[in-house]
Order: sequence, then C-alpha cells, then structure tokens
Amino acid sequence: MMKLLVVLLNYRTPDMTLKALKSAYRAIENIPDARIDIVDNDSQDGSYDKLRAGVREGRYAPERVQVLASDRNGGFGAGNNFAIRRALASEDPPELVYILNSDAFPAADAVEVLVDFLETHPHVGIAGSYIHGTDGVPHHTAFRFPSLWSELESGLALGVVSKLLDAHRVAIDPMPSHTREVDWLAGASMMMRAEVLREVGLFDETFFLYFEETDLCRRAKLAGWPTWYVVESKVAHVGSASTGMKQWRRVPTYWFDSRKHYFTKNHGAAYRRAADVVFAATHGVYKVRARIQQKKDPNPHGFFRDFLRYNFGLPVPVKPAPEKPEAAKSTGSTGADNDGGVKVA
Repeated sequence: MMKLLVVLLNYRTPDMTLKALKSAYRAIENIPDARIDIVDNDSQDGSYDKLRAGVREGRYAPERVQVLASDRNGGFGAGNNFAIRRALASEDPPELVYILNSDAFPAADAVEVLVDFLETHPHVGIAGSYIHGTDGVPHHTAFRFPSLWSELESGLALGVVSKLLDAHRVAIDPMPSHTREVDWLAGASMMMRAEVLREVGLFDETFFLYFEETDLCRRAKLAGWPTWYVVESKVAHVGSASTGMKQWRRVPTYWFDSRKHYFTKNHGAAYRRAADVVFAATHGVYKVRARIQQKKDPNPHGFFRDFLRYNFGLPVPVKPAPEKPEAAKSTGSTGADNDGGVKVA
C-alpha cells in the first residue's frame, strides 16, 4: 500500500481537531505506512500546547502522529503546504497526501477507500470523499469550474435559466450518487498524489481562504490529472468550525480577493472583468425581482453593495448589519465550506 501523509490543519479549534484526529487515526490503522501531521496555523491561543498534550494523553504512536507549529497564519493553503512541503523534502516522502479539515470525521474505511481508489486508478490525480453533515444531510462538495456562464446562472438565480445552464453551474446538483470525475472538490477531505503536487505545485498561497482547491484541481486537470468524487469514502463534516462562514454577517474581503485572483490567474484580467460585469448586472436584476416578489436575499448582509464597491470602486454606502438574535448566535453550523452562504460560487 502507498505511503500516506495525513495533514490535519488547526486554527483555534484544538478540541475539535483532537476529535478529528481520533477519527483519522482509526481510519489509517490498516494502512501500514501512514502518518498524521497536525499543523497549528499560528493560532496564538494555546492550541499548539493543547494539541501536544492531547496527543500525549491519547497515547498515539509517535511515529504516526506529530504536532507542528506554523510561524504564520497564511490561510488554508499555506497551512497545509507547511506540512506537505516539509514531508516531500524529507528522506522518506509520502506518495499520497490527504488533507482533512479539523471539523471532519472520516468513517473507519474512508481513508483506505481513497488510497485503494488511487492505487487502482493510476491516471487519477486527486480523489475526494462523499461528505455529509453530522445530521446525515449530504453537503455540496463536488463542483464545476467557475466561468462566465456560471456567473450568469448564479447571478440571476432564475429557475428557467439555471435549467438551461445546468451544465455550467458550479455546484453539481443533485450531488452525484455514484463515483465519477468532477472538476474540483471541497478540501475538507481530499487525497492527492505527491507526483501531481511535484508537477503542478502546491496550493497557491495567494489565496488566503476559498478557491485554493479550485485552482489546484484546475492545474492538475490541465496537466492531465483529473479529479474524482468517490462516494464510497464517507466523511462527516460539522462545517465552518474555523471560519464561521455560515454565521457571516458580511462577506469578508479575503473572499473577494480569492475570487479576483482565481479569475485573473486562470483566465486573464479581461475575463475577470467580464465576469464581474456579468455577475453585477444579473445580480442587480435578481435584487429587483426579489424585492418585487418580497423574497429574502440568501446572501449575507450588504453582499451586492460590497461586490460593487470591491470590484468597481463604487462609493456605495452600506448600513451596519443587524444584530442576530442570541439564539441564532449560538446555533452551530452544519454547512459545507465552499461558498460561505454566498449565492455565487
């Protein structure tokens, strides 16, 4: 069986990370040459010491589990790269790299299923799991690459248009019920060949959060390494434990930064500007229609105005987001970490 490195990234969620470690450790028991690197992404809240203590108390085999401390929080990609780069440069590098969210809990055979899949499908570069909430509800984690057509579809959010542009929608809906090739997967549970990473590079650290998996899968596909969604590998996911994205009162600037970088890097500045215009125009139509029909905008407060201000420099005022009721503040999130509750992908 191929050598495997599991990377478990922590940012201020040490208790949940240790729970994810317990599940991941159980899932690699039957993989002889597998180890887990827990990376504390410069949490600066005592997470590193708490993780080290938890590993000691859990009596995990030291050759199987180690805790690493990144000296900066460069985001999701940078945190994973910290462990991956170190492992690939070692005297005993892994052949496969599996990244797992700190709020994701693989079934006992989930990791082994992905290893077996990549061993028996040598042409596949990246494989990811079927991800569901702790309530059993499937999460949307299999996607198509963003494009002008997807910006048109998501901006209008109109049933007839969505049906016509179904082949261009970012989220594959309904979720695939069988193992199949997709464009990209959410990074909550993703296994990659070290060979692919050496060929196309690691995560682009310009992305602080969001779009980094999209970009990596696209680079892999262009190099002839497709991504596959493997339904037999099952992982439970709390969702947004570190980012709080389903609790967003406003879309953070780094989401806009990542979207801009993705389109510019992969398609050029002119294409990115066209995507901005298409989305702004269609979402403007959506806003008018929603107001007439008295529909509630599913996006975080002020999203459209923030989009216009960020992408076009328009001095559009935004009122402060209303306070959420205390009950809503304490409600845990069970969503997937792919769109932050934002209607656009």
